[in-house]
Amino acid sequence: MRIAMIGTGYVGLVSGACFSEFGTDVVCVDKDATKIARIQAGEMPIFEPGLDELVANNVKAGRLSFTTDLKEAVSGADAVFICVGTPSRRGDGHADLSFVYAAAEEIAHAIGRYTVIVTKSTVPVGTGREVEAIIRKARPDAEFDVVSNPEFLREGAAINDFMRPDRVVIGCESDRAEAVMRQLYRPLYLIETPIVMTRRETAELIKYAGNSFLAVKITFINEMADLCEKVGADVHDVARGIGLDGRIGRKFLHPGPGYGGSCFPKDTLAVVKTARDAGAPLRIVETVVEVNDLRKRAMADRVVTACGGSVEGKTVAVLGLTFKANTDDMRDSPALDILPALQAAGAAIRAYDPEGMGEARKLLPGIDFAEGAYAAMEGADAVVLITEWNEFRALDPRRMRRALKSPVVVDLRNVYDPAAMAEAGLEYTSIGRPLAAARPGKETTR
Repeated sequence: MRIAMIGTGYVGLVSGACFSEFGTDVVCVDKDATKIARIQAGEMPIFEPGLDELVANNVKAGRLSFTTDLKEAVSGADAVFICVGTPSRRGDGHADLSFVYAAAEEIAHAIGRYTVIVTKSTVPVGTGREVEAIIRKARPDAEFDVVSNPEFLREGAAINDFMRPDRVVIGCESDRAEAVMRQLYRPLYLIETPIVMTRRETAELIKYAGNSFLAVKITFINEMADLCEKVGADVHDVARGIGLDGRIGRKFLHPGPGYGGSCFPKDTLAVVKTARDAGAPLRIVETVVEVNDLRKRAMADRVVTACGGSVEGKTVAVLGLTFKANTDDMRDSPALDILPALQAAGAAIRAYDPEGMGEARKLLPGIDFAEGAYAAMEGADAVVLITEWNEFRALDPRRMRRALKSPVVVDLRNVYDPAAMAEAGLEYTSIGRPLAAARPGKETTR
């Protein structure tokens, strides 16, 4: 089979590379000629572990190619995947579908024989119907079907998520389109991956419902962490105690500075707008959005408090800038709220992130960037851990103490052992657990 991926962002590039690994002939299309040239030269526009090797291997094998010529890529394709951005729309938070609809218009004029048009981008309910109407209006004579096939890729683990997913969701309106999609995903069928076949509208809503539920879990444990601090409980033990209940599960019960990234913030806003427009408001998700926004801003106050009530004239070292580890994505990262607030309070910021500093330079003016974690801490009045990169987990508390001018550590991901911090002479602040959490004989590995 031959498919075309419209858009070489996170979803299009990863999905295209993975489909080619399955043996499918894939052409990835993008209007940005410079971006295409970079990819053809082996330079990935995003950081995703293993992606550069996967792309290189499949390009070499002749199964994966890149072009700016949409018409040529689409004309001979059995299926065309729309993988363009759907950012939050200014004003109401709804998904901006202008890129999706523009792609549909171009695809309409390029398709020849029967083609399955697949919305891979995260889109609100009803988008597939509108895409079909756009193509039908432009090409009344065309043979095609429009399918919803939402992606469930976690940044930092996207290749594994595609190759061994929890499930594949496909929203179809015809047997012919279903047969094409089943053929494309046959390698996953052979390893008994659940394939959820449903209607288009249902498939579109599944993605939003899933991300909203995970955002609820994250926000729930963050608020529970605040309660633990007030009553002297340990949020990690609470999370473990409830997570062992099979009805709840252990994943996404990790306290932190609030969720960010390319999916949860915009998807929760979009589903809130969709629900309001439909007359079925999602009060829980509305509250989650509000609480998460407040939490990210409140993290700067924790740093100020740990520094004795003021950061005026002080240098604060920051470890981690991306919204999560194993990505260079800064979208809606807690750092974008925390660092400007600390700067407004009079602090100088010196930061280090293994992959995110290039993007951070564009988004965080006035920040000094260091070459490494210890370099960031050298002579600082406090250090704040925002992103839990693996290389930060093994930092030596005694070396941290020697580097810091003042022994203040604010751990917003609960990476470190409170007892080890105290033993090294560090004034340690974490989230939702007392200093006594690491008493002798107690498991402290999280």
